[in-house]
Amino acid sequence: MTTLDLDVGNGSDSSTASRNGSGAGSAGAVKHDLADLALAGGSALFDVPRSASSLAAPDIERFLAHSRRFFDARRYTNTGPVAGELERRLAEFHEVEHCVTFASGFWALVLALRALALPGRREVVLPSLTYRRMADVAQWASLVPRFCDVDPATLAIDASTVEPCLGPDTAVVLAVHPIVNCCAVDEVEELARSRRLPLLVDGVESCYETFHGRKVGSFGNAEVFSLHASKLINGFEGGYLTTDDGDLATQLSLQRGFGFNGHDNVVHFGLNAKLNEVHAAMALANLDELEEQVADHRRRYHAYRRALAGVPGVRLLAFDETERTSCKNIVVELLDEWPLARSLTLEVLQAEGILARAYYAPALHQKPTAYRTIAGHLPNTEHLAERFVLLPSGSRVTEADIVAIAGLLRFLATSGDAGALASKSETAPGTVSTTEGPP
Repeated sequence: MTTLDLDVGNGSDSSTASRNGSGAGSAGAVKHDLADLALAGGSALFDVPRSASSLAAPDIERFLAHSRRFFDARRYTNTGPVAGELERRLAEFHEVEHCVTFASGFWALVLALRALALPGRREVVLPSLTYRRMADVAQWASLVPRFCDVDPATLAIDASTVEPCLGPDTAVVLAVHPIVNCCAVDEVEELARSRRLPLLVDGVESCYETFHGRKVGSFGNAEVFSLHASKLINGFEGGYLTTDDGDLATQLSLQRGFGFNGHDNVVHFGLNAKLNEVHAAMALANLDELEEQVADHRRRYHAYRRALAGVPGVRLLAFDETERTSCKNIVVELLDEWPLARSLTLEVLQAEGILARAYYAPALHQKPTAYRTIAGHLPNTEHLAERFVLLPSGSRVTEADIVAIAGLLRFLATSGDAGALASKSETAPGTVSTTEGPP
């Protein structure tokens, strides 16, 4: 019988978590057997749950200094001075000519799809193994999602998975980077170019990355990113688009502001999707500290590599460190020898205060929708959607937390009663039986 004896204490170490004051875990949490699990009524490993979101908090004085500029100018929205600086700096960061900020990455995607879609065509080709509301984006853009499969090695699309879905009704291709590394965006870019199709890239989890040495943000007709608090550049909320197409940037700049070009002069279909100055100030403050944050993410990733080494049935997805990468997201695959179903694994972890999540499950083509979608046989997607888990990371997770999380996974993997946990887990809602006999 394996015993898990962990003192996660106050979780202090040299990472951002200690600077941001993350909450204490349950000191001296001991798991002698499965009855000690929180799901079975024992004490949780963490009193304050550990999140899988970044939640980066910049220096407050830096944020206030950026905020002072719009406050003194009495310009709180409508392309104020701080949002303007953010756009200039992000364009430089991604090595492109133009950046357009939005109230969210969602509306950036919707407006960009509408702008890029070929007239008279209805379909957008995109992966099914991706963000749970991505099909809604297509619907808001008045397009029909056609889902393609993914490469099992990268969990992402490539030219070979996109090409079978292209046809006479294809209006645009939406390539999506996975949350660890990048899709083969150069292949997809060349395929789209050869078929004279526009390519939009969703890089919401990949703003720091390079692919074959080229900055993400510079591929396709345009790329879209998020400034949500869970993302690398935290603007509370928000999003932005990068492009070298000046006409596209001008059109989207107008459309995010109701389509106005001057006073009461409506020239485009539009909506209110402007980024306000408060969110822009937060994003700038985090952009100022980006390299420090990435260094912290990298330390946490390597802490996970050490802690998960040798844990049976668990494989950590490795970042390609030959490229520029943020190492932000921690994803593990539960291999065939892992003793518990993923759903039960998530129940156990979440009860312990470990806010783990299933990675892009269910796949989009497996979900009911109120609108039309198109999908063929997607065997890789359906297999992969059952196997991966996103683990806590980000600024409020310490290296001590990581040791505790890996220790719990090791305990589950090597406990002689793990099979009993799986077979007895349905005895009552929210309870786990560790006794023999019928349920």
